[in-house]
Amino acid sequence: MDYSNFKHKFPIQVRFVDIDKLGHVNNAVYLSYFETARVAYFDEVVGERVDWNKTGMILAKSIVDYKTPVFQHDKLVIYSSVSKLGNKSFEISDVLVKESFDPSINSELRGKEEIAAFATFTIVCFNYETQSTIEIPQEWRERIEAFEKSGQPLK
Repeated sequence: MDYSNFKHKFPIQVRFVDIDKLGHVNNAVYLSYFETARVAYFDEVVGERVDWNKTGMILAKSIVDYKTPVFQHDKLVIYSSVSKLGNKSFEISDVLVKESFDPSINSELRGKEEIAAFATFTIVCFNYETQSTIEIPQEWRERIEAFEKSGQPLK
């Protein structure tokens, strides 16, 4: 998967609690990593103009492809991009990239970037007061479109 055009980049710290009995990050933890990156994307791109008690989002669909395990000493980054904007929902694509720093790993692989997983999430805009789906707020749409079309990636 080519993520070179993804403008949002967010670092993820592997915590000791993320590691399972087999010594790698448990597959369920990846969903938390992706969620953290999604929230950061939304905070940075759309900003603080949301009353989460009234208007928000719900996760409708998750698709995750796991490519290679992640270990405690790996350095992680998630690249994100809104890949589709509908009327009431949008799709966000994420790529989890790792650099291996585990000393037990072959020195040829140590420090190389590698895709650990990629995912697509369908997010539906929702009004919590009426308990119904809503159209994507125009301000959100404008900010997302402007960000995705800009030539400037966020650091």
